[in-house]
Amino acid sequence: MYLKIYKNGEQILVAACDEEVLGKSLKHGKAVVEISRAFYEGECVSEEKLQKALEEATTANLFGEKTISCAIKYGLIDPDSVIIIDGVPHAQFFRV
Repeated sequence: MYLKIYKNGEQILVAACDEEVLGKSLKHGKAVVEISRAFYEGECVSEEKLQKALEEATTANLFGEKTISCAIKYGLIDPDSVIIIDGVPHAQFFRV
């Protein structure tokens, strides 16, 4: 799984995705969602490192079965909030 962390003051955005979806363009109706290398490709990490990053995040943007499964496993994403875009699971969370 790839993990990239963006910090702006006290805000921490985690962008994470499975290796196999990095760089893909997904179609959803007329919209195209790109899992861009520029945004998502950071460090290749273990489940434990992703969990730690997600626990500290104020916002997260996640793509892929492994990444989403990890977030669900640790109670960070509700399975009912996961959507499928062109066959790829996607979820986001925001802490306020």
